[in-house]
Amino acid sequence: MLSRMQAARWHGRGDVRVDEVARPRPGPGEVRLRVAWCGICGTDVEEYLAGPTIIPTDVPNSLTGRTAPITLGHEFAGTVDALGEGVANVQIGERVVPEVVLFCGACFFCRRHEYALCVKWAALGLMADGGLAEFAVVPAATLARLPDNLSDEEGALVEPTEVAVRAVRKSELQLGETVAVVGGGTIGLLVLQVARAAGANAVYVFEPRASRRNLAIELGAAASFDPAQSGATARLKDACGGVGPDVVFECAGAPDTADVAVHAARKGGRIVLVGIHPERVQLSTLEIVLGEKRLVGSVQHHYDEDLPQAVRLLAEDRVRVQSLITRRVPLARVVEDGLRALAEDPGRHLRIIVGPHL
Repeated sequence: MLSRMQAARWHGRGDVRVDEVARPRPGPGEVRLRVAWCGICGTDVEEYLAGPTIIPTDVPNSLTGRTAPITLGHEFAGTVDALGEGVANVQIGERVVPEVVLFCGACFFCRRHEYALCVKWAALGLMADGGLAEFAVVPAATLARLPDNLSDEEGALVEPTEVAVRAVRKSELQLGETVAVVGGGTIGLLVLQVARAAGANAVYVFEPRASRRNLAIELGAAASFDPAQSGATARLKDACGGVGPDVVFECAGAPDTADVAVHAARKGGRIVLVGIHPERVQLSTLEIVLGEKRLVGSVQHHYDEDLPQAVRLLAEDRVRVQSLITRRVPLARVVEDGLRALAEDPGRHLRIIVGPHL
């Protein structure tokens, strides 16, 4: 039926179902997208395995008013299928990517252009229905058009590229500086490429899996190190003039990797925490103090800064993402071949993307 569609909805821990639901209609200032591809993020897997972590259940999100069940998926691209009242900045048939960060626009942080810190912060696919569906409704004002030379598949990786752009921006990376990336997953490999595009002299990657270390070299890393091997940090220090890298990005989100990043950075260096670990972790605060190192977190992104820059880097082939896509699955198999595959064999996959119309 034309009024119905399929959507992968989170009902509870370990309970994601492909439901038949009403096809959404765009409200004022919104558009409906026919979703082309949607990536499965580590956050989606975390919510599937151990949630609710971010998804609201008992108390509705203050911005969207939503509680579970929620349609997952915040890494997606599609074609404009219908326009809501008052939308004039986009036309039916255009290929676009949405900004998935939702914000109130009026709070202390929004007035300071810090939308990712909005007191009512929400995101499509977590506090409002996202892109693991045949159709999705998104805000029109924060869309970005996909250039003709970018495929729909590449469009599905714009959002994680935004994460990398934001992290590099937060690092205050200077032309010619040296960089280390801890974790060679999707985000780490994107940070590697964005840092090179931003003018890093050399980028080094710490990653235990040989296949990902090799891919890092293909994508421009000066060298990659296995952190399990003795002396890996010392070799990184030697490669960076004997003092260590100027900037270290922690992108693994493992219990010990934040401390690894702090230890790897040179005195006076900067550490950007990008990976998310839900529990408390050990951190060498003495090393931060005595080395006068700076530690900063980076979360989400901004529609007017990071989204257009991510699209531009992809369109100019300065960031390459096709090699990060390790599986393409239909929506009907999103649990078995997507969420479970990532949960049970995380070392095999980088990004699994879902085609709702396959």
